[in-house]
Amino acid sequence: MTFVQLIDCRTSRFDEMNRLLDTWVEQTKGKRTATHALVAKDRSDASHLIEIVEFPSYEEAMRNSNLPETDRIFQDMVALCDEMPTFTDLEVVRDEQLNRKVAREYFEDLGRTPVDRLLERLTDDYVDHDPANPQDTGLRAAREEVLGWRRAFDFSMRVDGQTAEDDTVCTRWTFTGRHKGDFLGIPATGQEVAMTGMTWHRFRGGMICEAWWQYDRAGLLEQLGVLGR
Repeated sequence: MTFVQLIDCRTSRFDEMNRLLDTWVEQTKGKRTATHALVAKDRSDASHLIEIVEFPSYEEAMRNSNLPETDRIFQDMVALCDEMPTFTDLEVVRDEQLNRKVAREYFEDLGRTPVDRLLERLTDDYVDHDPANPQDTGLRAAREEVLGWRRAFDFSMRVDGQTAEDDTVCTRWTFTGRHKGDFLGIPATGQEVAMTGMTWHRFRGGMICEAWWQYDRAGLLEQLGVLGR
């Protein structure tokens, strides 16, 4: 279970505190178990700082606390604070990254949900960047693209991994299906195929407004007997 530690402190020496945190990051390279660190300043009180540090688990946080570098930095932090900082330990009981959830649902529904309902997740000015197309396309073309894949294959999509940053989500996926109709001029073969790929989605207002695709189309064509003849 993800574990989060909140460090609440007051200091008028923000620049020194910032450099201290840079020092800790550098000195604990290859040792630290923290995965994410965030420093926030109170808008109504510039001397009030909160640092939020995320760990994969409480046990990993304890390993991090026991590093000699962490102890040294803590002593220096106390010296920079106007008063003793307070610590709040939080066990995360719910972590719902909303954009990542929308991207996952989009892929899981790609081969089965009515296309108009599927595309309700896309904005009207959606832009699609696909190396298979000579130019970027929009929402109407995305609809035809989905229908084309569905005419060619009975398929499903498995989400293999995701990462999110700001307003973007990257999803690794695996496509599996049976070739049942014309695909790029190749008549139905009945062949069971698989293909891996990765897609970056950009979000606006909780909806997908842009996508960049990378996938192993050459491998798919090879499975259909086109390449390597």
